[in-house]
Amino acid sequence: MFDDRTDAGERLAAELESRGLEADVVLGIPRGALPVARPVADALDADLDVVVARKMGAPGNPELAIGAVASDGSVWYNDDLLERLGVSDDYLEEIREEEAENAAEKADRYRPPDRSGLPDLEGKRAVVVDDGVATGATATACLRQVQDSGAEYVALAVPVGSPRGIADLEREADEVIALETPESFRAVGQFYRGFGQVTDEEAMAYLER
Repeated sequence: MFDDRTDAGERLAAELESRGLEADVVLGIPRGALPVARPVADALDADLDVVVARKMGAPGNPELAIGAVASDGSVWYNDDLLERLGVSDDYLEEIREEEAENAAEKADRYRPPDRSGLPDLEGKRAVVVDDGVATGATATACLRQVQDSGAEYVALAVPVGSPRGIADLEREADEVIALETPESFRAVGQFYRGFGQVTDEEAMAYLER
């Protein structure tokens, strides 16, 4: 049980330090990951930035994720669910374009006006941080964007994740570090004593430190 996201970030940072992990940049997934990512970036003496993805909702049921797409269009689809629901290619392309645009707009809100997109990751070591992993949909799309950006090494670091979600993500990154992977996993928030919403303003403040 973590007190809050900052506590989780400090514990995650200590674990990464103990492993001797080195990174050039830490990328938090807004908004909830920024309080976790800040202590990690500080401990690793790395720059802190963001990588953004949006879930794609099923037709008539936007809460049911049929996939996720990052701000550059990098995408992950839940193929089993798509087949079961019979989702059309036209709907899939429409929702992918819509959510990719939403992700790009969100990413731009977190960056200086003179810069859009990820920092230069060519040949760099990047650590993607989230506050927890349930299905791993958004984390997968984020990892694919970072991989496609030419990073030499890409890790995912989270305080807690579902065993299945973490196992799936191990195929997407060079390394996945999760402090806890409890079999009793139902939702990320159950492992935090305080898990309130993080506003855009609060998230941006972590980037500005």
